[in-house]
Amino acid sequence: MKIGIVCYPTFGGSGVLATELGIALSDKGYEVHFITYEQPVRLSQGFHPNIYFHEVKVPAYPLFDFPPYETALASTMVNVIVNQQLDILHLHYAIPHASAAYFARQILKKTGRDIPFITTLHGTDITLVGKDATYEPVVTFSINESDAITAVSNNLREETLHSFKIEKPIHVIPNFVDVKRFYQTDKNHFKQMLAPDGERIMVHVSNFRRVKRVPDVIDVFAQVKNALPAKLLMIGDGPERQNVEEKARCMGLYNDVRFLGKQEQISEILSIADLFILPSETESFGLSALEAMACSVPVISTNAGGLPEININGVTGYLSDVGDTQSMAKHAIHILSDDSRLAQFKKAAIEQAKQFEKQHVIPQYEQLYAEVIAAYQHAGSATTANG
Repeated sequence: MKIGIVCYPTFGGSGVLATELGIALSDKGYEVHFITYEQPVRLSQGFHPNIYFHEVKVPAYPLFDFPPYETALASTMVNVIVNQQLDILHLHYAIPHASAAYFARQILKKTGRDIPFITTLHGTDITLVGKDATYEPVVTFSINESDAITAVSNNLREETLHSFKIEKPIHVIPNFVDVKRFYQTDKNHFKQMLAPDGERIMVHVSNFRRVKRVPDVIDVFAQVKNALPAKLLMIGDGPERQNVEEKARCMGLYNDVRFLGKQEQISEILSIADLFILPSETESFGLSALEAMACSVPVISTNAGGLPEININGVTGYLSDVGDTQSMAKHAIHILSDDSRLAQFKKAAIEQAKQFEKQHVIPQYEQLYAEVIAAYQHAGSATTANG
C-alpha cells in the first residue's frame, strides 16, 4: 500500500502524530509519502527507507500579499498521486489539507483518476479555527467530502458533531506513543547539573500559543517554589515566549526557570522530570502529556477537551479547571512533597501510557485504510458496470 500523508511539519500535536504514524507504517513495510512545505521535525531522527518527502513549493509573486499555499498544495498532491501511484491520502488537520485534497480530486477526475482520502481532526482545526465564520462552510464541506473521518479523542468527536453538520460517522482513533522511544533513562548527571541541590524538576512543553496558557505555568511554579525547592524547564517556542520570559523575570523566578527552546530529544529531558504541567485552555488529546507519562512523569493539567481521557485524576496526576492555578499548585505540591507518593504517581503514569502504545493504535488505521480503499474500488467497479 502506498500512503500519502499531508500534515503540518511542526512540533505541534497534529504534525507529531502524523509523522510518528508515517514512521510506524513504514516500519511495517508500507510506502509512505509526506506532502508538506518542509520536512517534518520528527522525520529528521534517522533514515527510513520506505519514507519519501515531497516539498510543497509556493512561488513568491509581488501580486500576492499571502502566497496561495492551498493551490500549491493541491497541485503537489496531484503530481505525487499520479507519479507515485498512491492508493490513499491521509490528511491531518482539516485546514487547508482537506479542502486542498478535494480540489486535487476534482483535477484527477478530469484525467480519469481518483483517490480516496481520510481526514483526521486534531483539535484547533475544529475548536478554534474551524468555528470561525470565515472558514466554517469550507471546513464542513471538505470534511463531509472525506471518505472517512477520524478524531483523536471522544471529546473532539462530540464537539465536532455539535459544532458542524457532519453527515458521516467519525471514528475515534487516539493518539499513541512509542514506548521504545519515550521511556525513562538514567540521566542523573544531567539532573545534577540542573538541580544540584536535589530540587524537584517541573517541565512544560508546548508551542507557546495563547491557547496553551503558558503564563499559568509560571504562576503555578511560583507557588510550588514557595513551598519546596524546585526548578522549571520550559520546552518549545512561539508567540507567548517573550511575554512569559518577562513574567518570570518580574516575579524574580528567572534563575530557576530554563527556557530551552525547541528540542528534538524530548525523552531525555522528560527522563529527569518529576512533574509535567499542561494548563491549556483547550486540548483535544494532549500528546505531550502522554509522552511525559511514558517517561514516568505524572501530569498536572486542566480538565479541558480530551485530557481527562488520558490523565486520570488522583492516579496519574490531577485535573483542575482552566485558569485555576491555585488548585494546580496545590496538587503539584501534594505530589512533589513526598517521595513515596511521587513514586506511586510515576508508576501509575507509565502504566496508563502503555494503554496508548502504538501497537494498539496503528492496526486501527491499517484497518480503516483497507476498508476505505475497498469501498472506493467497489464504488468504482459499480460505476464502470453501470456505465
